[in-house]
Amino acid sequence: MIWLTLRQFRTQAATGFAAIAVLAAVLAATGPGLSGDYASGKAACSATGDCSTFTGRFFDDHQAVFLALIALVLILPALIGLFWGAPLIGRELENGTHRLVWNQTITRTRWLAVKLALIGLATTAAAGLGSLAVTWWSGPIDESAADELPRLSPLVFGARGVVPVGYAAFAFVLGVVVGMLVRRSVPAMAATLAIFAAVQIAVPLLIRPHLLPPTRVTTPITGANLKSLMADGAGGPIQLRLKAPEAGAWILSQHTIDASGRITDDIKVSLASGPCAPAQGAPTKQACMAEINRLGYRQRMSYQPPGRFWPLQWSEAGLYVLLTLGLTGLCLHRIRRLS
Repeated sequence: MIWLTLRQFRTQAATGFAAIAVLAAVLAATGPGLSGDYASGKAACSATGDCSTFTGRFFDDHQAVFLALIALVLILPALIGLFWGAPLIGRELENGTHRLVWNQTITRTRWLAVKLALIGLATTAAAGLGSLAVTWWSGPIDESAADELPRLSPLVFGARGVVPVGYAAFAFVLGVVVGMLVRRSVPAMAATLAIFAAVQIAVPLLIRPHLLPPTRVTTPITGANLKSLMADGAGGPIQLRLKAPEAGAWILSQHTIDASGRITDDIKVSLASGPCAPAQGAPTKQACMAEINRLGYRQRMSYQPPGRFWPLQWSEAGLYVLLTLGLTGLCLHRIRRLS
């Protein structure tokens, strides 16, 4: 049974691992140079005490490749679910070849268990190798983008660490379950993609922010922590956003509160006259921030600190492992009732 499974899976496995090997080779060849450029540039700018210009330029120079690798790691689990999971049993049921196997001495439960175990192992290995290579290569860029695109941000988080392994295992077994229910390969692949995409959207929005209790702070509004300030015309209203209290933190929510502690949609300070009025084409930031603070405005913020990256990684990976185990149990239960 093991030999048969490996023989049936050899083409998909060879294609997938060959692609990962090429990716790993390219990253291994370019990674040391990338890391060296960042280290030397950081050392040079550290002497002046300000590395913001260097880190911003470094991220801009490598942004296209950085985003392409993120997309690749995020897409990999979906491809595994589509091409490794959905056809695994769905094609057998569609073509009727399962009856030949079930008429042999092997039980259908063992037949399915061997397939799930062997290809599931290949799935986790492929996702783990891909994620490891990309996480290692992207280290300097992750550091340079800590303020604008931290590792905890939804876009980057799913392409780093151990969670891609959980995604891939879940996508694979999800594809198997859908293939068993639909019994046709192509519709099963489409349904698998739709369900997996829905889960991948729902988890960062609804579940990940609450895996660990967020940190909540109320902070003054200053020129140092101001990220953006928007005004609707010269007379206001003003809306602003602050930087995270810790570099690399994931901001879940932030609201401006007035002197009485109520959430307000705008800061009622004039841009036509007073400290926030333009002076020679631009308002004086420090004077404007001082006026906003004098009026009692503060910013209430909820965020996940950067030190929680790995606890959140393991928590979310554990969640996907539980989903995968539940789907595996459903597979083994369902296979006994198929005809």
